[in-house]
Amino acid sequence: MAFAEVDFDALIGQVSGLSTLIIVAAFAVHGFVFLLLWVWARRDLRAIASSLFDFTRRIKNQSLLDSHAPLSDQIDAFLADVNDVLDDPSRQEDRAALLERMNLLDEKRRYLNSMFFATVYNITRTMVEAYPLAGVLGTILAIGAALEVDAANQAVSVSSIVGRFGEAIWSTFAGLTAAILLMFVNSMFETGFERLSENRRHVRETIARAKRELSLHTSTERKSSAAGNRASQPVPAEEGAS
Repeated sequence: MAFAEVDFDALIGQVSGLSTLIIVAAFAVHGFVFLLLWVWARRDLRAIASSLFDFTRRIKNQSLLDSHAPLSDQIDAFLADVNDVLDDPSRQEDRAALLERMNLLDEKRRYLNSMFFATVYNITRTMVEAYPLAGVLGTILAIGAALEVDAANQAVSVSSIVGRFGEAIWSTFAGLTAAILLMFVNSMFETGFERLSENRRHVRETIARAKRELSLHTSTERKSSAAGNRASQPVPAEEGAS
């Protein structure tokens, strides 16, 4: 039993000594995940903008912003073009062009699946709050290891307490510094990630509206054309005689 306690105490001492390095390593991984999310978001924005450009290519007065304009603004401009066509029933040619290229968006809709991206970003953002807690935990472990009573003389040396207290200070400093830096990084990326989520939602809504209205319009035109064809057919002689 005593042997197990000695091993457990030694493990606590080792963990407390490595707590600062663990926090620094976790901070590096956390920053790399933020970088991956940024690359991921840029890729999806380019895919959405490219698909909407192809979708609205044949309509008149297509909105093309400056090449240095944010991709989110360009996406909003393309969606405004689509909504303008849907709001104006007289633009029959543009409506026909949108309906013809509707399948293009159906074939490239993986970039609209935002659940996994939102989940990864939410976890990454939430775990920033864990760094101060990790620093406090490292501090508690270091102080606890320093206050372990020596089984031989039932006393704790002052040098041991001072040494462990230094480890506790660095653990707290690392946790707080990592949290502050990651909060700053998150504040830089948060607006762009939220705009990406809004763009995805607006694209889904606009596509759903375009499908609904263009399909309904096409169906109405077909019915009207069929009714006109029946009305224009000549009446048989027997029916006319009767």
